[in-house]
Amino acid sequence: MASVTDIPTESDFASTITSLPPATVVVIYFHAPWAAPCKQMSTVLSTLASTYPSSAPLAFLSLNAEELPEISEQYDVTAVPYIVLQKDDSVLETVSGSDAAKVRAAVEKYAGAGSAGEASKLGLPPAQSVTKPAAPTTDLGTGATNGTNGAKNLASYAPSNNDPKTAPEYSSGAKETKEELFARLGELVKAAPVMLFMKGTPSAPQCGFSRQTSSLLREKGVRYGFFNILADDDVRQGLKEFADWPTFPQLWVGGELVGGLDIIKEEFENDADFLAEYTVSKQRNAGGPAAPQAQAQTA
Repeated sequence: MASVTDIPTESDFASTITSLPPATVVVIYFHAPWAAPCKQMSTVLSTLASTYPSSAPLAFLSLNAEELPEISEQYDVTAVPYIVLQKDDSVLETVSGSDAAKVRAAVEKYAGAGSAGEASKLGLPPAQSVTKPAAPTTDLGTGATNGTNGAKNLASYAPSNNDPKTAPEYSSGAKETKEELFARLGELVKAAPVMLFMKGTPSAPQCGFSRQTSSLLREKGVRYGFFNILADDDVRQGLKEFADWPTFPQLWVGGELVGGLDIIKEEFENDADFLAEYTVSKQRNAGGPAAPQAQAQTA
């Protein structure tokens, strides 16, 4: 019988995908060990896989979304559980949430049905044939579980009334040329002496790495501006090419890219004075985003 294969590294993922025949339907399951809905989905997928023979042109892969950020970014994962069905490097369908019937229906749509008797015996629900409300997901940033498709509802990522403005004078709703976008990005990365481009806001981060980065800067007492890339997809996509850096968060200092969370941690570990000139008095305990009037303004 088929089974779910755990993929621990990016190189393992690349080699596994490359080794599969083009006709293979690949079920890519993104999860986080602390997310309650993922426990149910892990059981569902393991059970569903067992209804197919090992010779079936079908592969089930399990990835920790927070430990493999580049792959998560590639598939636009912002909530878990999140399942991608892929064939010959093309995405067929995605499923967000822990609705077992919906997942079974998606797999059977592209891979055919497994053993119906075995599925019934193992307690799998019938394949879903009607639209149902979205199953719960757990946000990678806040850990909050909700019953809506949080992974795709960008409105939920807007800053709250308690958040400082997110680079207001540099946000744009108009379509830009690449030259115009890069000019805007060139100004945006210098909008504050220290700029953090993150998913969500410091008070409501929308991925674990953004949460850890903003927490680290706060712990070190660093004052910084931030930009919620989920509120402006042009910035989100354009900054990857502009910076030649494919993932978020990104930290910029003086208009120069420092890097992501791992590099920021290394800098703090190797240099006690890293970002020291941008820190504030610990007595005031004021580390964190700049005040609203200072957000995304050139120093």
